[in-house]
Amino acid sequence: MDSPSPRAVVAGASGFVGRHLVDALASDGYEVIRIGRSEQVRWDDQPAVDAAVDGADVVVNLAGKSVNCRYTDANRDEILASRVRTTTALHAAVSRAAAPPRLWLNSSTATIYLHATDRPNTESTGELGAGFSVDVAREWERVFFEGHLPATRRVSLRMAIVVGDGPATRMLLTLARIGLGGPQHDGWTPAHRRYRGIGQNPTGTTAPWYRTRGRQRFTWIHIDDVIGAIRFLDHSTDLSGPVNLAAPTPTDNRTLMRTLRRVVGAPFGLPSMRWMLELAMWVLRTEPELVLKSRWVLPERLTEAGYRFVRTDLEDALREIAASGRVRRRPAPRTRCVRS
Repeated sequence: MDSPSPRAVVAGASGFVGRHLVDALASDGYEVIRIGRSEQVRWDDQPAVDAAVDGADVVVNLAGKSVNCRYTDANRDEILASRVRTTTALHAAVSRAAAPPRLWLNSSTATIYLHATDRPNTESTGELGAGFSVDVAREWERVFFEGHLPATRRVSLRMAIVVGDGPATRMLLTLARIGLGGPQHDGWTPAHRRYRGIGQNPTGTTAPWYRTRGRQRFTWIHIDDVIGAIRFLDHSTDLSGPVNLAAPTPTDNRTLMRTLRRVVGAPFGLPSMRWMLELAMWVLRTEPELVLKSRWVLPERLTEAGYRFVRTDLEDALREIAASGRVRRRPAPRTRCVRS
């Protein structure tokens, strides 16, 4: 008699990373159960969430409102609440499970580290920053790591900007195509409070600014390496705690924008001052922080554990995306869902 397939639970499966991950886990032989607002296991049905998690081998939580939006008060509250709410629900399910999962991977963000131009942040030497985005990440990880779950290894995925057929890459390509593909200079801006702290211990008040001259660091990771790193963490037995998901080849904003201009064939790129970006990002309904914060993060723990990155050339990756319009994925094997 055939043994049942191992079970993987994926929350946030309808998102950019989630879609790729569901395909990968299914191809690896997992029975994939999805949790989401419109999935057959829904967040408003805690007994169904408990049943999905009990007996699962792996739980991966990618759920949370996208940060690619304007940080209005309503969006700020939902960005934080969506992450805390889903992580809390899964934490309760794991703690009550008769057969708890051996591994729980919970999304986080490399934006948790401070704006850095003088040295990279690693898991062992990195310093946490301040302000809205950092506070969201702190609270997210606090809820994830609280309590004692002795049978479940927990890993927080501090993910850099993901390059692939997703919103971050499309936004960057759009900026280059509309003529804003020059270096982006941080600098003075009228004071606003969209980036003020949030959560139990808020940090930061008004939006900070730095004279970066387009030299702010850009840390990224290709979607193939996000999936590869998750597979690596699934098969390892000793990695737990925060893990940086970031390519070992970060660049800076000037180099990034020059590369984007080459990729889209833009004849010029207008250098953008902070005040110009404030206007452009208002039109695009997103935030200048996404391109102005200096994110310099290295994957110390993954590299030391032996993971080998497969996509380290940013220009090659961007050319592939721009040429195809959308990265084609292999048809996903049919996955099964537990009915609530």
